[in-house]
Amino acid sequence: MSTIETLFTRAKLADGTIKDIGVTGGRIVSITETGAPISASELIDLEGALVVPGFVEGHIHLDTSFYGDAWIPHKPCTNGFDVHERVAFQAQNMAQAAPMDERARNQLDLCIANGSTYMRSHVMVDGSVGLKSLETVLAVREEYRDLIDIQLVAFPQSGILKSPGTPELLDQAIAMGADLVGGLDPASFDRDVEKHLDVVFGVAEKHGVAVDIHLHDGGTLGLFTIEQICARTRALSMGGHVAISHAYGLGDLSIEAAKRAAALIAQSGVSIMTNAPGAHTFPPVALLRAAGAIVFSGSDNIRDSWWPYGDGDMLGRAMMIGYRSGFYTDDELKTAFDVVTEGGAKALRLADYGLKIGAKADFVTLKAEHVPEAVVAVPKGRAVYKAGKLVARDGTVLRR
Repeated sequence: MSTIETLFTRAKLADGTIKDIGVTGGRIVSITETGAPISASELIDLEGALVVPGFVEGHIHLDTSFYGDAWIPHKPCTNGFDVHERVAFQAQNMAQAAPMDERARNQLDLCIANGSTYMRSHVMVDGSVGLKSLETVLAVREEYRDLIDIQLVAFPQSGILKSPGTPELLDQAIAMGADLVGGLDPASFDRDVEKHLDVVFGVAEKHGVAVDIHLHDGGTLGLFTIEQICARTRALSMGGHVAISHAYGLGDLSIEAAKRAAALIAQSGVSIMTNAPGAHTFPPVALLRAAGAIVFSGSDNIRDSWWPYGDGDMLGRAMMIGYRSGFYTDDELKTAFDVVTEGGAKALRLADYGLKIGAKADFVTLKAEHVPEAVVAVPKGRAVYKAGKLVARDGTVLRR
């Protein structure tokens, strides 16, 4: 073997073994027993720290967070949770917020410092904002290209049918550089599931891109919409290219109904995103995974008009998912961890992800004996590597 650029020595892997990880050209080229005779230009001793793949922040909103900006008190809905009202509050708050690019950078720094090396962000594209938000976030994405890989979803926050010009804007957004087309509560927001999905899947089919639809509707209405999304996915042979974010309704169903829904979701190749929000039912993670469905996660909102919480820490999100799901055994805790790592990689179709030869050298060091302990302890003091380069340590992003 020729000389390796960087050899990371004494890395503890998830199976408890201590290995040396060789990196050249930003990719893992070797994983060997510690101390094996390998020639390297640079040695970095990880001192037995637990090494895990970079976290996948699978659902976030870079354009609407107020993290790092002035505190904006949360305004509750007047009569229970209502998406229309929350969207109106968001418009009011955005009018007095700091510049979007500044707030997006603050949020990115937070996520990267906590170990996220991949991200999917939804960005408003509709009649209320046009393409301005997307233009801003596209520019910020370019600034951060060496620190984190970002997929952008053209997200019709104000609806598609109710917001004039939005179908055309979604089409233009993909042409501009958005990676996916989104949707929002086809039944309760636009009040026409089929016409809403006609636009979403029409844009996706035209441009050959994936779909990620917000779905807050509960109970049988949410289930009906999931069934229709699955039907579209199968009809267009888009299995593996469609995600439903939130899918609260799956948490409202009886066990038998949830099992039937999980089987349909798995057979259709639709992924489910949950952030295990505190005030809502949420999809049954273990049941979905047992059926073969892909489950992934994200921070969703971070200190914005929807709620004041959020710390951009996907390891903390794994803990939250485990806590709310009643995960206690080591295998269950590993499941929670998989949702923010391998599960996210599958949902985002990251072919070169993980600690394996040929994959991108994107990983995080943790002060924990093993993955189950990491999930419950959520240790800080992390080092974050992107393409084999240190990009963050101890909560601070290091610019390169």
